[in-house]
Amino acid sequence: MAEGGDANNTSNDNVTLPGVAPVKSQYLIRKDKFHEYLDDERNKDLKLADNLGASEDTLKHESKKVKTDEDDHDANESEKSSAELYQSKDNGKESNRKARGQNKNRPHMKPNQYEHDRKLCTSVVREHPGKCYYGDKCRFLHDVSEYLALKPADLGEHCYLYDTYGRCQYGISCRYAQSHIGPDNKNLIKEDLMKKWETKVIVKNTIGKELQHTLRKKKFSFPKSEQYLKMMSVNNDSRKQNNPEDKTGSTQVNTDLRVEKESALSVVSVAIQENSVCIPPKNNVSAESQNKFACPGNVLEKQTNPGSEIDASSVKDNKQMSSETRSGVVTDEDIIKLRLCEKKQVDFRDKLYLAPLTTCGNLPFRRICKRFGADITCGEMAICTNLLQGQSSEWALLKRHHTEDFFGVQLDGAFPDTMTKCAELLNQTIDVDFVDINVGCPIDLVYQKGAGCGLMHRLTKLEQIARGMVTVLDVPVTAKLRTGVHEKINIAHKILPHLRDCGLSMITLHGRSREQRYSKLADWDYIDYCAQLAKPMPFFGNGDILSLEDANRARTTAVSGVMIARGALIKPWLFTEIKEQRHWDISSRERFEILQDYSNYALEHWGSDTQGVEKSRRFLLEWLSFLCRYIPVGLLEHVPQKINERPPYYLGRDYLETLMASQNVCEWIKLSEMLLGPVPPNFTFVPKHKANSFK
Repeated sequence: MAEGGDANNTSNDNVTLPGVAPVKSQYLIRKDKFHEYLDDERNKDLKLADNLGASEDTLKHESKKVKTDEDDHDANESEKSSAELYQSKDNGKESNRKARGQNKNRPHMKPNQYEHDRKLCTSVVREHPGKCYYGDKCRFLHDVSEYLALKPADLGEHCYLYDTYGRCQYGISCRYAQSHIGPDNKNLIKEDLMKKWETKVIVKNTIGKELQHTLRKKKFSFPKSEQYLKMMSVNNDSRKQNNPEDKTGSTQVNTDLRVEKESALSVVSVAIQENSVCIPPKNNVSAESQNKFACPGNVLEKQTNPGSEIDASSVKDNKQMSSETRSGVVTDEDIIKLRLCEKKQVDFRDKLYLAPLTTCGNLPFRRICKRFGADITCGEMAICTNLLQGQSSEWALLKRHHTEDFFGVQLDGAFPDTMTKCAELLNQTIDVDFVDINVGCPIDLVYQKGAGCGLMHRLTKLEQIARGMVTVLDVPVTAKLRTGVHEKINIAHKILPHLRDCGLSMITLHGRSREQRYSKLADWDYIDYCAQLAKPMPFFGNGDILSLEDANRARTTAVSGVMIARGALIKPWLFTEIKEQRHWDISSRERFEILQDYSNYALEHWGSDTQGVEKSRRFLLEWLSFLCRYIPVGLLEHVPQKINERPPYYLGRDYLETLMASQNVCEWIKLSEMLLGPVPPNFTFVPKHKANSFK
């Protein structure tokens, strides 16, 4: 889908160009007139406030803005220069190469760099008694008056965290601190609100310091994984010994290996047969349970601080579980293994599944989609090796909000040892309803390591990964894959029976190959064929769902449910349209309120200090690069809008609707300033997904 350009121009004679969405002629406008209109309305704050019913905070944001036409010109120039980096790289050596893939050389500044030299120490922010742990070696500020002299102006008079939970843990560093800072710069609290939330776990699946230290020291034990990997190694050795070309080794060794192999295979085959006859219950059995690694104390700190400490007894429990010698009474659990059909069962059928979306599929966005009717949510793709190393940024992708009643995580890896161990780690430390194997990621960095789509050409490794994860997990295992790696060469139908025999509970198929990406429509005929092959296993289809007509057409196939990806990014209220079977002509004010809710959720998730605000802005801008593709129902010549049709330049029914339709990054930044205040100096942004093929 194009990001913009002359191809989007349509004349006012009601002639619709191929690949361009059909908008009513009275709303169409030329590209130059479109930007001229937005430039003319840029400084009309009072008119915009009337259209929005804006609060005092919104008006204050508008009055604080110092953005000029010269700044807009600089932003446009920076965007152009980032697109031309490929042409000037290495003195023109790259000029003859075709530009492809993500815009990796885009200008980018990390949020933690905005106040790296004037950040207040957390011991002062949270008003901890005693001195800083690092003492004189601490590189952060400890003088509150010095920090206040350097701190940027507050963004508003109301802090969402303080108004919702009764306490803002960011204290004086909060960019809305004037609402909860009392005399002597002390943080105020609301006792009634704190009592309301103190018994509730708002966000689960955080990693504590004790667990992180155990992982980094490689002291976490994996008894089930080691047993499975040992069995797998025995099978491989037995296969080599049975090879007639290999004549080394004694007859007795060959006999012992053969016996072990046959017994191991018999156990796996019996488990698969038991799993195949299990009938899932009609209702979802995703019980809400307390995360045993959640730290005691303030609930809000559990939610926003991934470095909070965990109960040390949890690590001891893990060591006791993995000990080879045990003493005491022998229980049934010691001698009877849990059968696959006795594990936790969930009903995937007839559900709307929000796809795991890298970058944009974060927790605040999932909360928005959950509110509009998404049944199943899944965290962003997490790299198994990073999880095993205890990286905080990777563990943050596993966080689960308490409103996500049917939640899973997606793991990416290339080898059975790391994937199996990571699955066992998650089985002991977090609360999820299923774990998904990524067999469809097309990114070069992932594919070249043999993970993602690379597993489709490594069937033996894929089977070993699937069997290992099914063995060590107490929750269902699913997989998401593409039609194949190369265009017009579909191989998914050859892989499905192997995954079904490994004991997987559900498979999702994206109807495109790795090479195809989004250049053509998804192949739903092939999805239907694979769904029939996969029976009786639940099977989901994914690709090009942007309207209730698309979803209804998908449901006429043999699929058990529908997964929605880009369609949810373009219009998250799509779940409501499908469930209520109606086209929602949502107003610009309603869409702006959705953005306000997302901003509040983002500040709750990433923080309300400067670093949290700028991280929230970055993810908001990434999402706005998709939202601008939506065309209001009332402006279309006929419904529905197709996902492969580019929106032309058009004037909305009010200024805000026109602003949201702009594909210019400067207008996205303007929207972010209306929600999160003015941007820092020298701020630039280019969307991560903006590939060279879209220029």
